[in-house]
Amino acid sequence: MHKVIALIPARGGSKRFPRKNIAPFKGRPVIANTIEEAFKTNLFERIVVSTDDSEIATIAENFGAQTTRRPDNLAGDTVGLADVCLDFLFQEEKAGRTWDYLCCLFPAAPLRKAKDIAGTVDLVLQGKCDFAVAVSEYSFPPHMAKTEDEKGFLRFVWPDWAQKNRQELPKMVIDNGSTYAFSIPAFLKARTFHGSPQKGYLMSKIHSVDIDEPIDLVIAEAYDALNHDVTKKRV
Repeated sequence: MHKVIALIPARGGSKRFPRKNIAPFKGRPVIANTIEEAFKTNLFERIVVSTDDSEIATIAENFGAQTTRRPDNLAGDTVGLADVCLDFLFQEEKAGRTWDYLCCLFPAAPLRKAKDIAGTVDLVLQGKCDFAVAVSEYSFPPHMAKTEDEKGFLRFVWPDWAQKNRQELPKMVIDNGSTYAFSIPAFLKARTFHGSPQKGYLMSKIHSVDIDEPIDLVIAEAYDALNHDVTKKRV
């Protein structure tokens, strides 16, 4: 039987959107949705919120999660979340708890569902890969990307691809910043969420909103209302 744990990293600080992890969404803190959907999967022996903030810890515990205090040296803007996971696994081992797989769930994805979490985790549980990530399709054709040179003039990033139709190119997806799962031995060796072999779980655009700025809350609420409206019409 595989031992699987979920870690939800939730800092108190955010420069672009202060306190975004507990901003109100549909009358509840944003992080509540991630905790509840994680419980719905029935996959995890423990669901732990890693935070440097006492208010976030209290809210997380009120919604049933366990909490761990993140060290101050891992609470800054420049700290990589792989380092947070590595430290957490080290602390778990010191406490005599060992795990086969870890799922890292970002808290600012309030529309992600239990099926999205389970779909990502299942890729590693079924032995299809050592690393899995939730991905989304691009809103605009990525092969048409341009960049500015030092004088402000635009140029194609991939000039050869820019001349092709989208249908001529391989399918391209992007890590949507919500859900990661990996074999712990492979992760300890690679020390990154993007080790190899890696597979992606495709999430719908409507479930992939990342709350990074206040306007994202408005977008998420609009998508949520649209989703409920479509569901009612189908019924």
